[in-house]
Amino acid sequence: MKNILTADIGATNSRFAHFEVDQKGKLSLVGTQWLKTQESGSFGNLLEQLQSRDFPLGTEGADIGVIAVACPVERGVYCSPPYISWDIDLSTAQKKLGLNRSFLINDFVAQAFACRSPIAEAAEQILPGQRVFNATVAVIGAGSNLGKAALVPDGSGGFVAVPSEGGHVNFPFVSDREFEFQEFLLRELGEEYVTANTVVSGRGLSSIHRFLTGETLKPQEVTAKFTPNSESLVWAARFYGRACRNYALETLALGGLYISGGVAPKVPSLVTHEAFATEFRSSRTLSAVLEKIPVYLNKNEESGLWGAAFLGLQELKKA
Repeated sequence: MKNILTADIGATNSRFAHFEVDQKGKLSLVGTQWLKTQESGSFGNLLEQLQSRDFPLGTEGADIGVIAVACPVERGVYCSPPYISWDIDLSTAQKKLGLNRSFLINDFVAQAFACRSPIAEAAEQILPGQRVFNATVAVIGAGSNLGKAALVPDGSGGFVAVPSEGGHVNFPFVSDREFEFQEFLLRELGEEYVTANTVVSGRGLSSIHRFLTGETLKPQEVTAKFTPNSESLVWAARFYGRACRNYALETLALGGLYISGGVAPKVPSLVTHEAFATEFRSSRTLSAVLEKIPVYLNKNEESGLWGAAFLGLQELKKA
């Protein structure tokens, strides 16, 4: 029996999980624990808090540890999360933290690996298609920002996850009314260009609603007003569909596109609305390809832990 320790470190919550791998290579979840990230002064302190909660697996008892964090990762061992006051450095993990083997990955890399875990089987299909198993899978998700990653077969039975910071690129606007929205955002933000993070995110919902109605509301207040004919919902669903379509084409995600993150699972109408489907399938040149790509909604808030465990299992098999 092998033990895998996984973590999904976010600005608000840090999730941990203990997985076991039996002799047949089957992955099973033993237990999870959620902690408040900001209540710890360091990553080491966070692990100390974990052990004080009677978590079933200590760092020294783990055969492998996989830590996912919401930020770019340097050299596979270091990251400085923008919304957390401390960094994570696994280059000394074995000595300081007691981890025998450890991996540090981007949080959406974990979401990508989750697409090959039992989590994918429970995902809700929101657009039909013809999934090609040995093809690229794309995962995208809006929360505080927009995350993206792709999962690519490595040719030897495993998978390689390709991270992305595509949420920071320019968001494409395509009509006079949308260009007015772009100018509205540029004035509000005082920035040189509008990113996908600004549009397809929780705060994007507030900006869309403010532009269309003049009301300044929090994201949850905006979504509470959604009706099928709400203009704010139509705009938000269209923008989400555009972001998903563009990434599906950029990665040629014939293995399917999975939507995760904090927004769509809580507000499914953003991706089940007709405006989403219309925008996702819209392409003058590649509509036939887009019609074959199935789209799934992953509502599991602990899917990143499963994705990290899948990577851990894949690495254990190499040993």
